[in-house]
Amino acid sequence: MAWVMADTAPTSPVATRRLRTSRRSGGAPTIADVAREARCSPMTVSRVINGEGNVREETREQVLAAIAKLNYAPNRAARSLAGGEQLRIALMFDNPSASYLSEFLMGALEEASRADIHVVVQNCETIAQAKPLMRHLAEGGITGFILPPPLCDDQSVLDLVSEVEAVAIAVGPGKASGTHAAVLIDDFQAAYDMTAHIIGLGHKRIGFIIGNPEQVASGRRLNGYKAALEEAGLPVLDELIVQGRFTYRSGMQAAEKLIAVEPRPTAIFASNDDMAAASVAVAHRRHLDVPNDITVCGFDDTAMASTIWPELTTIRQPIREMTAWAVSAAVRIIKARRAGERASPEQKMLPYTLVRRESDSGPTLAAAAGPRIRPL
Repeated sequence: MAWVMADTAPTSPVATRRLRTSRRSGGAPTIADVAREARCSPMTVSRVINGEGNVREETREQVLAAIAKLNYAPNRAARSLAGGEQLRIALMFDNPSASYLSEFLMGALEEASRADIHVVVQNCETIAQAKPLMRHLAEGGITGFILPPPLCDDQSVLDLVSEVEAVAIAVGPGKASGTHAAVLIDDFQAAYDMTAHIIGLGHKRIGFIIGNPEQVASGRRLNGYKAALEEAGLPVLDELIVQGRFTYRSGMQAAEKLIAVEPRPTAIFASNDDMAAASVAVAHRRHLDVPNDITVCGFDDTAMASTIWPELTTIRQPIREMTAWAVSAAVRIIKARRAGERASPEQKMLPYTLVRRESDSGPTLAAAAGPRIRPL
């Protein structure tokens, strides 16, 4: 059985003493605390922890968010750590998208349940914060790290993994590293295909919202957008390219800038679904119909894409499958090392899919001309 453990590394001797005292006095969060935070039953929390499928996606996201917020560790798993024989893998994350994080965690949980290993879930807000946490985890018996971007794009993080003689699996890096295993999609080609799709609908002024500048994949998606425009003989206009950070709020700010451009774009392609959903919200607030007045497309195909109206046309990045593969690769490499065998880091490229839903259409004459946008 797999257990989720949210681990927080103490940053000082005082913090260490406080943590130990809290656990001795019974101050550690319980499954009931997680249930209260997530507003569901303890049984539902247990189902999510064990990777069972009979839980609504929205509830699953709430439970995973509560686990991360409360740093919850099941008591049975905590007691079993003393044995040290069972594999322990840390899943590091700093992703502002709850939908992405839900898929990311569930892929790891499902595979961990099959492999009967411990998964430690560790939130880290910055790379500077991540490195001492990872060193602390390695000292505590963690032998593998699952690293999403931007952690997997930072060479100093990868060097640290090698230094502590652990295994690192990069999930969704901008490009594969030759020294560590990685699973990814072709971000450049995926963004190219989506832009070409939008052009094929008849759009010529296509706004683009860039993702987090700290992630290599953001630049690759931007380059795919530019390449598709250039191949179609359309200009790449700076005014139609706006920086975002993969957050809903940054998507709103970027969409406001794009819709204010004269003449405004007839389509917006955002680098993830959260920013695309925010663009839809801004369009509605500006009394623009999606897709009749403006097309909006996203990237990732998280739960967000199919829970807003209209549902998003997007690129499906198989996030859950990617993290499941990462966990299985980490187990394979760690076991090979323990057996004294050489395990080369595999680079796995998974297919993506362009999923067409209701948020795109060809530009109407009124939209192409740029209808008057009513003030808020």
